[in-house]
Amino acid sequence: MELEETEVDTSPSWSPVSRDRLLTCAMLPDIAGKKRKQDPSSDAENSTRILEDYEDDDFPISDHIQDSEGPCNKRVKPVDKSASVTGIITPVKTPALKRLGQSIQRSISFRTEARPLPPMPIRTRQKASSFPRRRSSQLWSDTVDSLSHELSTKEIKRQEIIYELTQGEKQLIEDLSLVKKVYYEPMLKLDIMTESELGQIFGTLDSLIPLHEDLLTRLEGLRGAEKTVQEVGPTMMDWFPCLEAYITYCCNQVGAKALLDQKKQDRRVEHFLRLCQESSFSRKLDLWNFLDLPRSRLVKYPLLLKEIQKSTPPEHPDEEALPEAIELIQKIITEVNLKTGEAECQFYRRGLCYSEDSQRVPEIQASRFLYCHGELKSTKGQKLHVFLFELVLVLTRPVAQDREEPAQFQVYRQPLPAVHLHLEDLPDGEPSSSGSFRGAFTGNDKVKNCFRVSTTGRSKSQSHSLQANDSFNKQQWISCLRQAMVQSRDKHAQSPDPAFYNNIAELNINSDVEMPDT
Repeated sequence: MELEETEVDTSPSWSPVSRDRLLTCAMLPDIAGKKRKQDPSSDAENSTRILEDYEDDDFPISDHIQDSEGPCNKRVKPVDKSASVTGIITPVKTPALKRLGQSIQRSISFRTEARPLPPMPIRTRQKASSFPRRRSSQLWSDTVDSLSHELSTKEIKRQEIIYELTQGEKQLIEDLSLVKKVYYEPMLKLDIMTESELGQIFGTLDSLIPLHEDLLTRLEGLRGAEKTVQEVGPTMMDWFPCLEAYITYCCNQVGAKALLDQKKQDRRVEHFLRLCQESSFSRKLDLWNFLDLPRSRLVKYPLLLKEIQKSTPPEHPDEEALPEAIELIQKIITEVNLKTGEAECQFYRRGLCYSEDSQRVPEIQASRFLYCHGELKSTKGQKLHVFLFELVLVLTRPVAQDREEPAQFQVYRQPLPAVHLHLEDLPDGEPSSSGSFRGAFTGNDKVKNCFRVSTTGRSKSQSHSLQANDSFNKQQWISCLRQAMVQSRDKHAQSPDPAFYNNIAELNINSDVEMPDT
């Protein structure tokens, strides 16, 4: 799993998501839901006013911005041109502990927050600040004035990572609370979405806030008189079982993301979300970035603990507890991933539409997870949405439908069981001597990023030459396909089936035979 905040799905989809042109909202429903004649821009102003209220009251501007607001009428004595700059600026000495802490902190690559945008020129504030909210970059060494004894470099690094663990909890709680107050409540109040729709999108987010508040309280309670922490392992061991609540939240995210993308087609929803993203409190993150923060935080715990472990000397009280805590959190993450994969598989399986009963192969229902899914092009240049389930490859075409309905996919041709699948990496150029891609892509003499999948299984032979968006996309597909083929065949090898071995032999014999592309 990726460490960056903007990671999104545990099962990758390499189909680029097209963003629609930003729409303007001419009218929002009345707050009370009453239908009456009014200024077309009044409801949009209500949305803007509510967001400005949050900025003014709940998210005060940082001190360095406030100090620079308003014109200054004081006269400034001109500086002699011959004066040395070094004579004007007094050098500031940084304490050794702080310098060491800053150096160590720069070496830690797993920051939980997004990198802030470059600072904008300071200007007089009118209604709302246009400055992105910055995360505090304070180090543990910044909080320590003096110590009764000198700490080693390794111990300072250990304290810095523990402090980052604590600060990460505090920032997550702030973000989750902001999501509820700035997104959920205004959208419900302005009738932008129904309570049921908001419940599906936000899921059990509310239940996660008390869990992290509990951990924050425990971590802050570990700090001694000199703001150092001795043991963190037992505390994490005792708290980690609470994270089973993440199973429910992460399983709901599959449907939540689909519904949110669907609702963005409504210009009222799109307009409100755009206003939020452009507001300073959002730090230029969209709603889904915030909703995905808990999952991103979950996968950081083992990384943080491993860094603490590296800086923990032998014979330290944490030496035994940390490996046990790391093992426990990895088991929890594995369980969350497994359940989330099953939920994703079920979600997309429900969206498949079959034109023939023969397309309902048992491997689709038997699959427990998705390796990947995304958009590929066929030999005729048609866009296909391809699903690689655990046991079968399914080619589909998206079904045109009303935007209020969930996405559906029409199964194209016959699904290809992974156990009978054959994969061929096609070099750049014409994919076959028959020129199956010829004329499919206007203006291209050579076709790139293609591969062929074929099968000689239960029914007649099939072959599909497919084109990915780029070379990276192609390699990801090839990697997943190979993994699915190997694991499917290993499963069959554990429960021998004569028909299976016959099919494998036939597949090997005919692997070099040219089959017509569909």
